[in-house]
Amino acid sequence: MEKICCIVSIKSEKDTQRIGLSDGSLFSYRNCYLPHDMPENLLNSDTAKDSEISAYEEAALRHASACLRTEKAALRLITRAEQCSGGLARKLEKRGHDSSCVKAVIDRLLLLRLINDNRFAQLWLESRLRLARSPRCILISLCSKGIDRDDADAALKAVLDDDTEYAVLLRFVKKRAKKIKSGGGDVKRSLKHMLKNEGFSYAAIQRFLDEDQT
Repeated sequence: MEKICCIVSIKSEKDTQRIGLSDGSLFSYRNCYLPHDMPENLLNSDTAKDSEISAYEEAALRHASACLRTEKAALRLITRAEQCSGGLARKLEKRGHDSSCVKAVIDRLLLLRLINDNRFAQLWLESRLRLARSPRCILISLCSKGIDRDDADAALKAVLDDDTEYAVLLRFVKKRAKKIKSGGGDVKRSLKHMLKNEGFSYAAIQRFLDEDQT
């Protein structure tokens, strides 16, 4: 026979609910993390007290509470640094949060624009373009942060205008100047091939070669 649980106390606290059950449990949750088929009386602190709840409803309330704990952990990470959805999800799951809770929280934070993958990608790229790294290397690093490859490519194109790309190319070549010159053979041909493989555009490569920087 299914054991019946009752709500013995429920109190609204800002945008959360604090609930006490007849088994002695006491926890907080947000209504937004409850399933859509929850009875209306359980969504209102004025009508929920003394209500009997099914095992399904109790599980839904406990899941909403777990989502709230996951959300608090996510917000602590966001206050430390800008996050992207994929990277934040990995961090939360690594900390032991349930994957279904993580998904629900990520969806909510995206809706509230507390996380934004495009914003993260552009900020991250702007901080990395000052380094002597190629577009290919930068793109791989950005994808490793949890950004989709197509989104990462679009973000890189958005911040890498002609002059910025050329400045990146100059830093990249300068860092590898000794290795390039010690390679022997047709230096410009080898350099052109290398820069193409590293993701630099034809226009940037040709501009560099025309200015005879080697």
